[in-house]
Amino acid sequence: MSTTKRPDNRGRRRFLTAAGGVTAVATIAPGVRLIQRVLAKEDDQAVSSAVRWGMLINTNKCATGCNDCVTACNSEHGLRDTGRPDTDPQWIRKVKLVDDQTGKETSLPMMCQHCEKPPCADVCPTGASFRRTDGVVLVDKHICIGCRYCMMACPYKARSFVHETLTDQRPWSPRGKGTVEACTFCVHRVDRGQQPACVEACAGADHGALVFGNLNDPKSEISKRAKAVSSRQIRADLDLNTGVRYEGV
Repeated sequence: MSTTKRPDNRGRRRFLTAAGGVTAVATIAPGVRLIQRVLAKEDDQAVSSAVRWGMLINTNKCATGCNDCVTACNSEHGLRDTGRPDTDPQWIRKVKLVDDQTGKETSLPMMCQHCEKPPCADVCPTGASFRRTDGVVLVDKHICIGCRYCMMACPYKARSFVHETLTDQRPWSPRGKGTVEACTFCVHRVDRGQQPACVEACAGADHGALVFGNLNDPKSEISKRAKAVSSRQIRADLDLNTGVRYEGV
């Protein structure tokens, strides 16, 4: 783990805690307000380490060519094709794996893995990249300086940099030019007791490839499923204890 000394943000954190950590507001461009919930749910209740949000992905049910989860994510968060494939935001992307021995192809969605020990947070010089106590890894857009160290540190290439001026943003999913962003597990939905948009879309299409829930609850569907099947982390050798696991790879 890095021993680089970070700026002292304790005063800011105390302010957020005292304010309930619910809403912070800043103006990043004319007519654009950036609203980021940081430490608490919409009902003003702080998140708890008793919960560890996670996702189990059954690659046997994830069809090659199916992009329902990607489409749902883009729609939910207002991610648009800018005509620049190298810089377009990708909170979820489909990855194809090919077994060198058998030639078998496996398709799977790749997103932020919501690590217990996130490398992105370890290298962030301002503390903008952080992990909530319930396991969701987020970016505080107010203090992100766009250095992109987190993008270099992420072994999953799961983060995007906003190059374009943004309009018509989703109020529940703030974005800002010059900042880094990634999958949030649709925390705005999860905090209201809903499923992430990708999971809802996959279930709605009767694919059933994505299961989301509380890994710390032995009675949850994801815990039961994870106990019953063989699953793995991508790059388990890095010892990051990811919140996203894959079945069938």
